[in-house]
Amino acid sequence: MESSDPSVKFFADLKDWTPESKNTCALIAGRTADNPRIFKELVDKGCTHIYLEKPGAPTVKELEQMMAYAKEKGVKVYVGYNKNVTKYVRLALQFQKNTEGASTTFVHNNAYTEEELPECFERNAEGILKNMAIHELALLVTYYDVRVDTVKEVVPDMEYSRRLTLNGPSSGKAHTDFSRVGFTVTTTSGNSVTVRADRCGDPGGKGGSVAIVSVDGDEKFRALTPDDALKRKMDAGQKADPAMMPYFFLQDEDYKILKERVCNHIMTGAEGSPEGIATIEIAVEALKLAEYLNKFFDKAFA
Repeated sequence: MESSDPSVKFFADLKDWTPESKNTCALIAGRTADNPRIFKELVDKGCTHIYLEKPGAPTVKELEQMMAYAKEKGVKVYVGYNKNVTKYVRLALQFQKNTEGASTTFVHNNAYTEEELPECFERNAEGILKNMAIHELALLVTYYDVRVDTVKEVVPDMEYSRRLTLNGPSSGKAHTDFSRVGFTVTTTSGNSVTVRADRCGDPGGKGGSVAIVSVDGDEKFRALTPDDALKRKMDAGQKADPAMMPYFFLQDEDYKILKERVCNHIMTGAEGSPEGIATIEIAVEALKLAEYLNKFFDKAFA
């Protein structure tokens, strides 16, 4: 494959590529199961920064090994949790900060239909908590100090949650997962936050998310994505490219912000981490939380 831009090069295999700059950031966007291998190869090639797509690795153990190797080699690692910088999240966080006694509920709706769930379960076999709801778990870790070792209580929303076992259309293998799941986490320091994730929350639509800030159960503020302006942009994008999945247009601006912040941070040589960007340490804690909640729900639904 060739590009009309001479600065853009294509390689059939990673082994054929060598960094051209001392300060190189590599973006890994592929199958999660391949990430640990590709990550090590890139670190060994001398990349100084790596941007991983979420959740970074299939398991906590693998992601911890990657984190340890990066620290050993002095490599900075960021993970693409776009909701960390999304407008509706920032608005809800600011309102809660200025409102005494407030707590937030994060609602995440995907656009799958019931008929599409078997394929969804098969393709996202790691499960809803490690896949769809991992974005919300990263928010909990980043902004609410929720860690496995700070969790005081988890209250499952059994009425809302729906767990199914479906056979994948390609393999015929049975997959048990949630079509929707809800819970409230309270930490030892008193932080309380609720998550609801629904694969079929907007069937056949474009999907979206809402942050609802309440005081003593009374809603005081809500922010959502997409808002009206983003809906118009999504409609235009979908019309121009109807084969594209709607969520690409929904998340487009978020990922531009993520990548621009990472690149600007690297190019300016700034200390620490870019504002709002999840580090690999945050990603490890989010994945730990997902595995903890999976075990919790296994017992709750036994």
